[in-house]
Amino acid sequence: MNESAPYRLCCFEHNAAASPLATLLRVERITSRNARFQQWEALLGNRSKRHRAGEFLVQGVRPIGLALQYGWPVHALLFDLDRPLSRWAADTLRSTRTAQYGMAGELIAELGEKDSTPPELIAVVGMAPDSLDRLNGRPGATAGADAFLGLVFDRPTSPGNLGSIIRSADAFGAHGVIVSGHAADPYDPKAVRASTGSLFALPTVRVPGHAQVQEWIAGRRAAGSPIQVVGTDEHGEADVAEFDLTVPTLLAIGNETNGLSQGWREACDALVRIPIGGAASSLNAANAASVVLYEAARQRHSTAR
Repeated sequence: MNESAPYRLCCFEHNAAASPLATLLRVERITSRNARFQQWEALLGNRSKRHRAGEFLVQGVRPIGLALQYGWPVHALLFDLDRPLSRWAADTLRSTRTAQYGMAGELIAELGEKDSTPPELIAVVGMAPDSLDRLNGRPGATAGADAFLGLVFDRPTSPGNLGSIIRSADAFGAHGVIVSGHAADPYDPKAVRASTGSLFALPTVRVPGHAQVQEWIAGRRAAGSPIQVVGTDEHGEADVAEFDLTVPTLLAIGNETNGLSQGWREACDALVRIPIGGAASSLNAANAASVVLYEAARQRHSTAR
């Protein structure tokens, strides 16, 4: 066989006996909008059904690869019946012990929400628990590069902004992201895509509001990790670059329209501002989060040298 040639479904099925794992896999064909297809379709746009099912759809080489790498529960893999599979897709199907479904090209295109070049592989992935203990970080780290760094996004309205913030938090070394209040869903397809897979590498936890986070912080402080809560506001008392972010810190970013809620303002130990110029009155929430996360990472790396 030409090793560079793309795999086709027939090759995968005919060679199943060559792989002990492949013989354990169940492959079903779906060529119509049957009940199972409609169940997956509902995961795209219906938040309530998504959370009742406890699962969401993921596409893309990097996001699916990271979901598998970090041990997320993959409930099913869906692949395109109507075109050759890449080596990556075929290897993923062979090596993943889960239910597999070959789908007509037009159906997988609908689930992929793309006008052109539909995904060749989609994963149905189970959600992670909403436990703040997932953000605990390294025990005993009180200052410098290893100190706790988290970010809370208060009532985000844009799934894209939320996914971008998760991506930035991952890039700048945060231990996790908290989504507070009635907010955009981190498992919304737009948020998953905007995170480019960082959702699977970085704990992201949903909470009803600030009270639950304050209780968790009190427990962390009692255990010896003196976490400070630092909010961002255009009228903050100090520039972010002048504020010490090397100690355990939870950064708070406000809603795209109204900023931080009164409850979160009262929960903050300090408010910092990002100095800006030009005609802009403020930064987009995702951009503001990236700035303060970068500054925290800069300070910590400077201290560690």
